[in-house]
Amino acid sequence: MNREYDIVIIGAGPAGLAAAIYARRANKKTLVLEAKTFGGQIINTLDVENYPAEAKITGAELAKKMYDQAKNLGAEFEYEKATEIIDNGEKKLIRTEDDEEYEARAVIVATGTDYRKLGLEKELEFAGRGISYCATCDGALYKGETIAVAGGGNSALYEALYLSDIVKKLYLIHRREELRGDEILVNKLKEKGNVEFVLGANVTKLIGDDKLEKIEINGKKTLDVACLFVAIGREPKDTFTKITKDINGYIQAGEDCKTNIDGIFVAGDVRTKTTRQVVTAVSDGAVAATAAIKYLSGGYYATH
Repeated sequence: MNREYDIVIIGAGPAGLAAAIYARRANKKTLVLEAKTFGGQIINTLDVENYPAEAKITGAELAKKMYDQAKNLGAEFEYEKATEIIDNGEKKLIRTEDDEEYEARAVIVATGTDYRKLGLEKELEFAGRGISYCATCDGALYKGETIAVAGGGNSALYEALYLSDIVKKLYLIHRREELRGDEILVNKLKEKGNVEFVLGANVTKLIGDDKLEKIEINGKKTLDVACLFVAIGREPKDTFTKITKDINGYIQAGEDCKTNIDGIFVAGDVRTKTTRQVVTAVSDGAVAATAAIKYLSGGYYATH
């Protein structure tokens, strides 16, 4: 099946949903391709407290509002994983894992990021069985248990704070001697009686048969834990396009969201940028969609 659209958006996180809203308000036939479910990483965020006009809202609620707005405006959604974008000049061909093909006059890549892995043996095998990348998703499963969190940035500190109210004991493991997150979060953790800081340390081995039972630290010490929550950052989810990327794999584009290929734009966390928040993702979506609309009308957004 080959269906034609004005704009195909790959990714239904905040950036992709915002782009869909702007594209449909310009009356462009718009398709959003999403490999999993709408909302991106914010659906796992318990409380969003820095989004303008919403003093406090769950990530899932905010995502649902964005999705409903895009859907009500007429954006189409297909839950398929994009695997290839072929540049045929004025038209782009997008292929998916389900062997579907879609044609678009413009494409917006808004694939976001994924959890960075430790790269240890048995890590993927133990995922869901003692290895987790989302405290709000899996924390309740380990009520009253001893667990560990790997990471030292704000994401890890938020995870640890959330989990410390659920578990019996929590080890916070970080490879440096000082945590990188905000001091206010570090101080809150220090006030917790069940949190032990394990600094200057790396998780070097995952031990267990059918599930995680112990973790090895620095090749020597072992800790008995029911779960290891990995919060060591994120990495871009774009391994299928030929768009120019930086050394870390993020798509190279400035604030105009234009890539090196005419008719292909980028929005959200997958783009090279200094701040990755919901509000900046939404901004990117608006900018990318506006750029795509101008490109389709023969405007000045062609790269050459």
